[in-house]
Amino acid sequence: MTDRYTAAHWGAYRVTGAEDDLRLEPLADDPAPSRIGRGWLSAARDTRARIHRPAVRRGWLAGDGGAGRNDDSYVELPWDEALDMAAQELRRVCRDHGNGAIYGGSYGWSSAGRFHHAQSQLRRFLNLIGGYVAARDTYSHAAGEVLLPHITGLSNKDIEEGLTSWPLIAQNCTLFLAFGGVSGRTAQIAAGGTSSHEVDGWMERAAAAGMQTICVSPLRSDLADLPNARWLPVRAGSDVALMLALLHELVSNGRHDQAFLDRYTSGWPQFRDYVMGVSDGQAKSAEWAAPLCDLAAGEIRDLAEELSRHRVMVSINWGLQRADHGEQTVWAGLALAAVLGQIGQPGTGFGFGYGSTTPPGRAKRFISWPSVPQGRNGVDDFIPVARISDMLLNPGQAYRYNGETRSYPDIRLVYWAGGNPFHHHQDLLRLERAWQRPETVIVHEHSWTATARRADIVLPTTMALEREDIMVNRRDPSLIYMTQVLAPMGEARNDHDILADLARRFGVEAEFTEGRDTQDWLRWIWAGCQGVAQSEGFALPDFDSFRDMGRFEIPEADQTRILFSRFIEDPVAHALPTESGRLTLFNDRIAAMQLCDCPGHPCWMPPAEWTHEAPPTHLHLLSQQPATRLHSQLDNGSEAVASKLQGREVARMHPRTAAALNLREGEVVHLHNARGGCLAGLRLDANMRHDCVVLPTGAWADLQDSPQGRICVHGNPNMLTIDKGASELSQGNISHTTLVQVSPWSGELPRVRALDAPRFVTRAECEREV
Repeated sequence: MTDRYTAAHWGAYRVTGAEDDLRLEPLADDPAPSRIGRGWLSAARDTRARIHRPAVRRGWLAGDGGAGRNDDSYVELPWDEALDMAAQELRRVCRDHGNGAIYGGSYGWSSAGRFHHAQSQLRRFLNLIGGYVAARDTYSHAAGEVLLPHITGLSNKDIEEGLTSWPLIAQNCTLFLAFGGVSGRTAQIAAGGTSSHEVDGWMERAAAAGMQTICVSPLRSDLADLPNARWLPVRAGSDVALMLALLHELVSNGRHDQAFLDRYTSGWPQFRDYVMGVSDGQAKSAEWAAPLCDLAAGEIRDLAEELSRHRVMVSINWGLQRADHGEQTVWAGLALAAVLGQIGQPGTGFGFGYGSTTPPGRAKRFISWPSVPQGRNGVDDFIPVARISDMLLNPGQAYRYNGETRSYPDIRLVYWAGGNPFHHHQDLLRLERAWQRPETVIVHEHSWTATARRADIVLPTTMALEREDIMVNRRDPSLIYMTQVLAPMGEARNDHDILADLARRFGVEAEFTEGRDTQDWLRWIWAGCQGVAQSEGFALPDFDSFRDMGRFEIPEADQTRILFSRFIEDPVAHALPTESGRLTLFNDRIAAMQLCDCPGHPCWMPPAEWTHEAPPTHLHLLSQQPATRLHSQLDNGSEAVASKLQGREVARMHPRTAAALNLREGEVVHLHNARGGCLAGLRLDANMRHDCVVLPTGAWADLQDSPQGRICVHGNPNMLTIDKGASELSQGNISHTTLVQVSPWSGELPRVRALDAPRFVTRAECEREV
């Protein structure tokens, strides 16, 4: 009997029933299934929001040059005509401006399947026609991505996959110092898919074994309700000041591990002089940090003393470095772990990313499975991923990145597949202006997201439930055959098939498909997996048997790791690939860059916006990952829709703050600052700092004009966030550095249109206008 399964970034599911009785049941052995999946089927079946046929923007057909790209109607066309238009535009831009005028903007997360990964498919196609301008790093952790190779010699991927494993933490750690917390909410997801959710379970086991946990965060909810857990409600944006003060206290009282610092680090004397105030005249003492962190100096001193008595894991959540000077949080956290001298030991040391997604700390065997080759990009230009508005608005402008002075390309065509920048980018009004600059925007999308509604050529794609694929994630012990369980909506097609048709128009179809259809590619991938498995000492079933089984579990999959263990065992034989071969607390290369916003050692620099220097009516916006969807995916699903208030995303605020602002629970409020505004429903939450407001990311942007200016009536927080780089080192985004005001909304509530299709007109109506 054939078992049917499918998988997503938020979990794996057994498929039962059919038609109206179709159900997706979380795997029986998943200890904490994600709530995100509850809205998957309803989102896939949403005929209002799904894109049924290829469509072209009315103003683009009329030659408006992008001016109407933000709120236009569309003309539905046959596939051949839409693809001819797309090919014509690609060919024109390549001919007149070169491939360096194409931005291939896909940003992953579109599918947990190995084959139907939109970003890989698009890159393969664009590379075959000459290349494109690419994006580098991620919105998730760009500041850390760029910094870590300098100070540890390891990439962020190396750090993430090498993190000390949860079982060792549960057995050996006695104090888990969690900057930014460790949340099952963020740990619902995994790039490439996941079959299990273990983070909260491991934290519970560690707590049961006696481990204490300190959640350093403005939000108590950033940590599960564990035994032996405490909440340290620091001011948002002040974590580095707290870390430096802890370092100062440890050194002042002789509680630092000098032998570790001498043997395993470089640059300690320079950094020590900064911490102790020798180099700048300001000792980073508990008294100095107390008003910055909004903590008592005695509380900071007591914490430092407590750290000296425990086996400590210093954990830095990814979210903390999505902030102004975000590199400093990662670097100061590493320095604190180094001063305690417990790096490279079982269960203690330094961690970056615990709980940020499911895999970090997972004690499983990692296996590198094959994927579809993407070819070679003929264009060597790129931008840091979060600098897209800068690029579009300022072609030719110079900027600094990781020791280089670069200039932004002149982009004439944007091709996007598998992502939604009008969800994840900052300062959406600025992006809206920038988005008018390209001559043509082509988007693959299955639903009418804000990005699809701002495209000139919209090509409808299938969702994962409407196609077959394979989940093979090197960090997951399950291999899942993803069965097609729904027919494609309307005329939706797979990204591969769309791009194969475009490749035919460029004469490279044979190179793109290699003569394979989807089933052939899946067999090709599985054959490669069989070869990898053989080299790893086990056998995989043949393809047809795997398809019938639906799920294969890797034998003897458990495997633990200790971050930096080989280096600690022998720092000479296993020197780190840094400038000194050791962990760098002062980095000569970074110092030589002479960056005003990222010096050569961990440093306190006040963020561009924070409550310490603001009126009490200005609140720190925490735009956390949502509990009901993955980023903006499934915002039209039943789980996300049911969680909203008056059809809008929910903002949370301390009851005392709401009373001071004359706000009532359940009403719609207006969050605003100089960059823009949005509406949200209000809920009250006493387990948070009074100077913060929480508004999760991912509500499909619905930008409308109002008496208060152009606002998102649906509740997207990126209407408010700052679009600047964390520093000239990384250019990472700083979405968590934002102040807002919150006011009652007066007047008529605008209707939310984000989950509806745009207006359509006939081709004849367009031709009459032209």
